[in-house]
Amino acid sequence: QVQFVESGGGLVQPGGSLRLSCAASGTSFSLYAMGWYRQAPGKQREFVADITSGGNTNYADSVKGRFTISRDNAKNTVYLQMNSLKPEDTAVYYCNARKITVSTTTTYWGQGTQVTVSP
Repeated sequence: QVQFVESGGGLVQPGGSLRLSCAASGTSFSLYAMGWYRQAPGKQREFVADITSGGNTNYADSVKGRFTISRDNAKNTVYLQMNSLKPEDTAVYYCNARKITVSTTTTYWGQGTQVTVSP
């Protein structure tokens, strides 16, 4: 069974830091492009960052310079280091895994982890 499980969310004060993790099981993690998305109450899910199987990264403008995505293929895990957190970063953060071949695209989502930034 393929699973992607997030962890590391919580409550943090503005200006603080958190590191999210997403651990994969049941599949060949290194073949997937991995991403983080978030959804705030009453809003649509939005892209945060992603990293290709080769290590190329991409970020939403709202998090550039504050968040860093990385992956450890030996541990089947992708990370999101979040620094200088703001109240507007409050959301449920979801891990996304995407594998694209010539014939098909396979996508998985984690269950989400809550991040709350509040004094």
